Amino acid sequence: MMRKTIPIFGLFLLIGAGLRAAGNGNGGTGNVVPDNTPGFTKKAIDKGPVDPSTVIAVTAWLDLHNENQLENLLAQQNDKRSASYHKWISQDEFNARFSPTAQEVKSLQNFLSAHGLTVLAVAENNFYVKVQGTVGAIEKAFHVQIDSYDLNGVTYRSNKGNPSVDDVIGGHVAAISGMDDFGYQPTVVLPKTADGQEVQPAHFSGVPQTGPNGLFFDDECFNASGIETHTFSQASPAITATYTGNRYGAPITNTTVGELAPCGYQPYEAFTAYNMWNAFQAGYDGTGETIVITDAYGSPDVNDEASVFSQVMGLPFNGVTQLRAPGAFHNTDPHFGGGSAGWQAEIALDVEWAHAMAPYANIVLVVGPNNGSDLDEAVNYAVVHHLGNTISNSWSSIEGFGNPAQFGRMNRILMSAAAQGIDVNFSSGAFGDFEARVGFKTVGFPASSPFATGVGGTSLFIDSSHAYQFETGWGTNFARIAGVSPSFGGVLDDNPPTDPPLHFGFQFGAGGGDSLTFAKPSWQSSLPGDVRKVPDIGWLADPDTGDEFVMGSFANGFDIGVIGGTSLACPMFSGIMADAATKNGNVGLGQAAPLLYGLSSGITDVPGTFAAEAGNATGTIVDSGGTTNYSADDLAGPLDGVTHYVSAIFQSPGSSRYDVFTFGTDTSLTTATGWDNVTGLGTPDGVNFINALVP
Repeated sequence: MMRKTIPIFGLFLLIGAGLRAAGNGNGGTGNVVPDNTPGFTKKAIDKGPVDPSTVIAVTAWLDLHNENQLENLLAQQNDKRSASYHKWISQDEFNARFSPTAQEVKSLQNFLSAHGLTVLAVAENNFYVKVQGTVGAIEKAFHVQIDSYDLNGVTYRSNKGNPSVDDVIGGHVAAISGMDDFGYQPTVVLPKTADGQEVQPAHFSGVPQTGPNGLFFDDECFNASGIETHTFSQASPAITATYTGNRYGAPITNTTVGELAPCGYQPYEAFTAYNMWNAFQAGYDGTGETIVITDAYGSPDVNDEASVFSQVMGLPFNGVTQLRAPGAFHNTDPHFGGGSAGWQAEIALDVEWAHAMAPYANIVLVVGPNNGSDLDEAVNYAVVHHLGNTISNSWSSIEGFGNPAQFGRMNRILMSAAAQGIDVNFSSGAFGDFEARVGFKTVGFPASSPFATGVGGTSLFIDSSHAYQFETGWGTNFARIAGVSPSFGGVLDDNPPTDPPLHFGFQFGAGGGDSLTFAKPSWQSSLPGDVRKVPDIGWLADPDTGDEFVMGSFANGFDIGVIGGTSLACPMFSGIMADAATKNGNVGLGQAAPLLYGLSSGITDVPGTFAAEAGNATGTIVDSGGTTNYSADDLAGPLDGVTHYVSAIFQSPGSSRYDVFTFGTDTSLTTATGWDNVTGLGTPDGVNFINALVP
């Protein structure tokens, strides 16, 4: 891995094992674990010490051996000119050459136990020792203070400075995780109304009865009726507003299952749009493969959800295996299947759409007890046991809020996976360049790791035959042009005009851009600059042109709705990688990213210009002040350098209000011909992608 030092918040990040020194600035002595203080604390308000009697779990990660040799091996395995190209090694070979030794693990255990900490788990590849203890005991063992922090109204805990270890083994400790609980977040997103309300799925008390192929929502997000004109007026004060442009979504008068507003795609439509039918007919359908999915908390309903999804969508189904990462759970753990609704939706989405894209692959869900470093441990468990050739991870952290020790622990896992021919994919995020959230531009990690494949997102539009029309990069702005209809039907456009149009601004969009931490890997040599760029590939992610999914249980009924986020793009991409591995004789293809940049076909470029721009929405308002014309740019809202986009008029089925939705506007990120920081190289073209990847 190429190394680069870049300042963040006045700190210089050093990637790698790092240097050990005496003292850590907090009065501690011994071997300091450098760069092990989360970056988010620089933007948060310190609220003082955490109660020392609080019990938490932390994980001590050990350095690898011969890391330079490992990096050279990975380079050779991805170099077609090398005799080692795609010659993967086994876990046992990796352990013998690169893993920490049993003696190092034993020494670390002894140190931790001597400080009153209870060992919960030891990684089977000796990467870490996980322990539990009070905050007070952990502070004393590692010479740190752990405080509470307020970040935008949310409370987190974190160590204030770098930990240190008063023992010879301290020179081999790479990171201590778990002292902070900032964690990873799912990148799943539900559709929104213009005023920010999530569109909730519809509830069915039993297994829903559907039309052919399980279709629930109208499939024409870009309405076939073409350009429309709507006039809104009110008497007092006298205002008349007229808008002309493309139409987004089905009419709100649609009440028939299969034509529900606004729109959403089911698997059979995605198969047609993305040229998957020929792949399945050729037998590239995941047969013999296992897709591993990692998520937080777990779900007691995952098999019910996937079973009903498969039933109504016309897919085969042979169950989901759910595993608990070692040391993460106990038989009486009350949190299994808990967690936020976001993770519940994430699990349902991940399983269902990885399954849809590789319908005959096995699905294994590996879960951690929370959304912290336990997710790293879940990925490590999947790698050590080689549960599958593809691992899908629809979660992310903010790279600029992390630290090199955090990045190093995940990178070591990803290097182990890459050496064994395992492809590990991560969502790029759902909030563009993150600047509006954190005050600076950054990217999502682990998607930014040079040993992972980052998956960005698009908005997809298809025609009445389900054929591909066009895609934009996923990034959406909303503007209100008319209020609630008195009759709620809106058939006569009796909505009062909004004068002037009300801009809600950027809502969500694919993460991407330049890494603040990692140097450019060799396989991105054709791209400008000297840092790792995100993403590598894109796929459908916009919830406003999203895919149908199922949540719930046989006992309580099921919710069926439309969902998106790069949480959708990532399992879809992992699915097609499993299809490709089927063609490859069920031999792993290794990290996807280096392969993608070597392809000359099989990827559909998402350009920066779109023919549909010709119908972008424009308007005119006549009021007491005279006549005001609104161009498409005026209605699109803050464009932040974006010059090409598609906008359309939309009437909400939840409120009857009229809005203008603008697609392809992703903060400072832009979609362009060739690689771009929203969609990467573009989107997979089904069977052509598989044939290009596995000639």
